[in-house]
Amino acid sequence: MHYKLKLKELRLEKNLSQREIANIIGIAQQTYNHYEVGENIIPLKHLNSLANYFDVSIDYILGLTEIRKYQNSIKEIDMIKSGNILKDFRRSNKLTQTKLASILNTFHTVVVDYEHGKNLIATPFLYTICKKYGVSADYLLGKIDGPKNL
Repeated sequence: MHYKLKLKELRLEKNLSQREIANIIGIAQQTYNHYEVGENIIPLKHLNSLANYFDVSIDYILGLTEIRKYQNSIKEIDMIKSGNILKDFRRSNKLTQTKLASILNTFHTVVVDYEHGKNLIATPFLYTICKKYGVSADYLLGKIDGPKNL
């Protein structure tokens, strides 16, 4: 994932320190540093907070597109809506939950929990789906109605 480069770029554009960004999203500076240097994977909740703060798309931060912002974007991620979109996406691509779990190298029950809105999809799983199928992360998360494909 290329988000570490985008995070640093966006932070420097606003002339902010890592500590200032960490305070904005309510985490320790060291934790943010681990995201920015790529030592830890950033959870979607923090990724979404940063996208909202910088007024850019999650797709942009993940390096999936150079489009900085979608006009029809909403700020919050609804886990039920996102789960339903993921289920529709999976079905439209003729994937079973087991097959999608295999692609993501995880358990069937993890996909079930995502689709039922019990958990927000993990960042690396979201990225894998987006890269493999050319679909927008913002779309899968229910932040935009379109464009669906990148």
